[in-house]
Amino acid sequence: MPSVLGLLEAREKKVREEIALLQEEAERVQAALGEAERALQRLVDARATVAEVLAEPPSVVAEPQRGSVAGSVVPHRTDGMTVSVLALDYQRIVSVLESEAGREGMRCQQLARALGLQVVPAKVEGLRSKAKRLVERGWARQARPGVFTALVVPAG
Repeated sequence: MPSVLGLLEAREKKVREEIALLQEEAERVQAALGEAERALQRLVDARATVAEVLAEPPSVVAEPQRGSVAGSVVPHRTDGMTVSVLALDYQRIVSVLESEAGREGMRCQQLARALGLQVVPAKVEGLRSKAKRLVERGWARQARPGVFTALVVPAG
């Protein structure tokens, strides 16, 4: 027959284990609650900002800035246009092609290395697409198939 003290110790151990599990669960719930409160605050702030902007008279709204925007369309090059109208990725490509390293023309793998990108098919093909777009829009030229150069190769 089990002793009363032994039964109490077993019961106490079981309750302590249950308390430990409940404390872990409470910590997880507390963390989830904190994250939900932060998300709610961001939404409240966003709603307040939008309401504030919509309350301003239309004359206060500034004209959008023209120039380089990530993901923007590459404009066709015309006289007087500078590289600054291109998105940063395209500016970097033109810069490398205009550099000493790009003087003889560069294949896309070489261009990827010069830009500090991983030389993997996904990056190289993305770069090839951008280089071809620059050629189509008059910002670069294709010296021979697969080899890209600057529009005007600097003398040196």
